[in-house]
Amino acid sequence: MTVPAGLRRFTRRPEPPGERCELCGEPLAPDAHRHLVDTARRSLRCACPGCHLLFTRPGAGRFRAVPDRYLYDPEFAFGEGDWAALQIPVGLAFLFRNAELDRYAVFYPSPMGATESELDPALWEELVGRTRLGALLEPDTEALLLRAERGEPTSCHLVPVDVCYELVGRMRLHWQGFDGGAEVRAALADFFDEVRRKARPLDMREVGGGG
Repeated sequence: MTVPAGLRRFTRRPEPPGERCELCGEPLAPDAHRHLVDTARRSLRCACPGCHLLFTRPGAGRFRAVPDRYLYDPEFAFGEGDWAALQIPVGLAFLFRNAELDRYAVFYPSPMGATESELDPALWEELVGRTRLGALLEPDTEALLLRAERGEPTSCHLVPVDVCYELVGRMRLHWQGFDGGAEVRAALADFFDEVRRKARPLDMREVGGGG
């Protein structure tokens, strides 16, 4: 199953200059371009800072503001055998909790865009239970981003959901051949350099844990 139609729009390159807030119509400066999740249509909406702020409060209606926090779990333990059980053909996946369906939606990049995993949802529940990031994950607006590199431990980051679709868009744009090619690998390296720069390690006190 491919990504829902309402989200496909975000697998393209970032919006060109002149984009406007989809709620109030104000012009969007590149450094003030935020996103909302439209939970009714399962889509992303461009928003100005003011409109974005309106939907940061719980119970604000069908729109939910996409946060800008980045966290990583240095204690996440997930081996090659665990990854093989996921039946994902690439070493990259992201998942978020769909509040309406009350389950995790899991996607991985492919030449066609974001492809949804069709594995038993219970498997993903078990995976999320391995990281304390799962207790912090905001429904619909934040995702757990997993990357498995050969010879390296699988990394786990909590990121805004829109950057996951941005990554899928970059990969689709540059994908060549069976494994994506050199341009995809370079884009992937640049993307994760940026994620690591922004992310801070999980403080166990945030989820009521100990040391």
